[in-house]
Amino acid sequence: MDNRYNRHNRKKYSLKVHIVLVTKYRKQLLKGSIADDVKQKIFDIAYIHGYEIIAMETDKDHIHFLISYDTTDRVCDIVKIVKQETTYYLWQKYGSFLSKQYWKKRMFWSDGYFACSIGEVSSATIQKYIESQG
Repeated sequence: MDNRYNRHNRKKYSLKVHIVLVTKYRKQLLKGSIADDVKQKIFDIAYIHGYEIIAMETDKDHIHFLISYDTTDRVCDIVKIVKQETTYYLWQKYGSFLSKQYWKKRMFWSDGYFACSIGEVSSATIQKYIESQG
């Protein structure tokens, strides 16, 4: 049996995307407990929404993750959910610290993002790259 593909109802698919999110103003905040909490929160979001995190790692001012998702999901919606929920969570937990970094609004991520769909051939290469970050 071929385990490279997901099957659901009459669908057979393999959708994976490499996503990079950057902190607002490229502030180097993804260190220590904040980095750990962001990663854990993204794992929680993925579990709730039925995504699979294949690889994830932070650097000081950005995070890479490789995610597998369903045909009914859109990459822009995945990014929106991750950004909104992690920002809310971090402000709840680190509000006094973050208010010194971002004095205008409750923000954490920059407005844009990087997303690149991947083929099965380059999955291992991208996974090694993500795991070597930081």
